[in-house]
Amino acid sequence: MISLSELVAPGHTALVTQECQNGVIGEQAVFPELALAARAGMVGNVARLAKAARASGIPLVHCLALRRADGLGSSNNARIFGAARKSGVVLLPGSSAAEVVPEIGVEETDIVLTRYHGLGPMGGTDLDAVLRSLGATTVVGVGVSVNVGMTNFTMDAVNAGYQFVLPRDAVAGVPASYADAVIDNTLFLLATVVTTDDVVAAWEAA
Repeated sequence: MISLSELVAPGHTALVTQECQNGVIGEQAVFPELALAARAGMVGNVARLAKAARASGIPLVHCLALRRADGLGSSNNARIFGAARKSGVVLLPGSSAAEVVPEIGVEETDIVLTRYHGLGPMGGTDLDAVLRSLGATTVVGVGVSVNVGMTNFTMDAVNAGYQFVLPRDAVAGVPASYADAVIDNTLFLLATVVTTDDVVAAWEAA
């Protein structure tokens, strides 16, 4: 069985953040309960992983959800999209709400991808092509939410042939008990479920 160190080794691994932006997990968030859960520990752990990835030469890709003021190009075919519109928080391109939270930040070596539609970062976006151009076969996926986006991301990545590594303390969902149940009973069957400490230790030893 392949070790975690081999699985997340530099050269074939990318760290991908999902919707770690001010308007999603910051103080002015579309879903405040989710933001509160994320800020309980997830944000700090994603920041640690980002720092370790950059230090190890592992590509860091930020996947952000945006919405134009007129809504053109955005999905409207699920209840979650309607709830997001009613929140009053608009993830306008170029706005502070659309930016990666400062604890994680964006550096020159990072790649930022955006989308106007869908439930996760891979469906109909450039992420798959970008990961393949980076030579990535393993994705370390972090962010929100376990309820929808991260579960969708995991399944899409596995369907596309990637090894998916999920640091369980670098994702969040609501309620927390439900997120833990999804990780333990669904994502555990698809991904290598670890902790932030596990991944950081593997990268520091590489």
